[in-house]
Amino acid sequence: MEVKNSMSEEEGKRGQSEAEEVSQILGVVSEKVPALIKGLISSVFSEEAGRNMGRAAAAFYKELKEGGIPDEAALKMTKDYIAAFTNVSEFLKGAVPPKGKPVETVEECKK
Repeated sequence: MEVKNSMSEEEGKRGQSEAEEVSQILGVVSEKVPALIKGLISSVFSEEAGRNMGRAAAAFYKELKEGGIPDEAALKMTKDYIAAFTNVSEFLKGAVPPKGKPVETVEECKK
């Protein structure tokens, strides 16, 4: 019986150690990931990013027109092109919890 007890204690200690390690990892992730996402958002919404997006949209539209795409279709395609960038940035914004409110569970991340 003592062998079984010592094995259960070892398993319990190992499980507790693993839980503490996971907790530490999640603590680091919860600090680093929001900062990374905020950095990505600020780079997408910076003045320079806006200028670059405008240039890219203009070049895209110009290429469409030079390729023979009608005005109306080229304009719609260019709007869709810009919307793709906007959708990505909106997704990134939604991935960061409100300031001062940490995400506590995986279920909260899904909301």
